[in-house]
Amino acid sequence: MSFINYSSREINCKIVYYGPGLCGKTTNLQYIYANTNQNAKGKMISLATETERTLFFDFLPLSLGEIRGFKTRFHLYTVPGQVFYDASRKLILKGVDGVVFVADSQIERMEANVESVENLRTNLGEQGYNLDKIPYVIQYNKRDLPNAAPMEELRNLLNPRKVLDFEAVAPKGDGVYDTLKAVAKLILTELKKGT
Repeated sequence: MSFINYSSREINCKIVYYGPGLCGKTTNLQYIYANTNQNAKGKMISLATETERTLFFDFLPLSLGEIRGFKTRFHLYTVPGQVFYDASRKLILKGVDGVVFVADSQIERMEANVESVENLRTNLGEQGYNLDKIPYVIQYNKRDLPNAAPMEELRNLLNPRKVLDFEAVAPKGDGVYDTLKAVAKLILTELKKGT
């Protein structure tokens, strides 16, 4: 649910990076943050407890244009990957405008990916959202590893709806901006429908 700040003429949109533990959600945000113009981003905040970590920062990508004279500011969040942090995941999903599901391409992580997508669907449902109706893209991370599953297998397992999806190697930045731009454009399309 986008927040409109009339005094700064900005529409604030929330993008959540979701996925199993150690899939690359944090690496995506760190790469974007490190490669975003200093003047276009806020401070990166890490909410870390002894056992979990959530990253957050906002930025204003001027290249995406305006909607009725309003600039669009995106707030990017990661969720803790482990399932036992479900309360934190639900809280972070509150008010979400778009979701990036980061899948771990390693064959031995397929079950964790499926479990995480199901958890995402459940948690969105509890917030009154439907995964089939919100801006949603999938990123298959860790494509450079020798034990990466074939793309066809990943798509069959994790993307039956055939949403936009991208291959990635997050530490190198491969696919990171493609993923972000795709979810941002989907959000902007939804916003334009609502105006």
